[in-house]
Amino acid sequence: MMLKIDFPAPSFNIKTTNEKDYIFDIVRKKWILLTPEEWVRQNIVAYLIQTLKYPAALLAIEKEISVNGLKRRCDIVVYANNSPWMIIECKEPEVTLNEKVLTQILHYNITLDVPYLIISNGNYSFGWSIEDGKPITLATFPSYVGVK
Repeated sequence: MMLKIDFPAPSFNIKTTNEKDYIFDIVRKKWILLTPEEWVRQNIVAYLIQTLKYPAALLAIEKEISVNGLKRRCDIVVYANNSPWMIIECKEPEVTLNEKVLTQILHYNITLDVPYLIISNGNYSFGWSIEDGKPITLATFPSYVGVK
């Protein structure tokens, strides 16, 4: 089941330097090279903050973690009560959300052990809650309101 995302109208700060476009990341508070994957990531961040009212201060972008001794970066990690709560893996729009992408986020979850996993390429998004070690397909993003 695909997650429905009604992205807010883009209101990003974008600049061009040396013929390359950069987007201002409001979470990292710096200019980031605007790649197709970054466009997806920034739209997901805008959706989380503007539409779902997730606290921006509890989002980590490109969070570095160690998976089996290797350094990896999670696109978006949402925190609740000082612990990771959700991982969101973003891909550029042309990337198919397949078993390889799912395996990637599952490997990240070995380290972070969160109850929610989301994958998105901007066109399609899928999510799961992890209950008793088993994935349950989500129809919507989990609500952040009242998270304990």
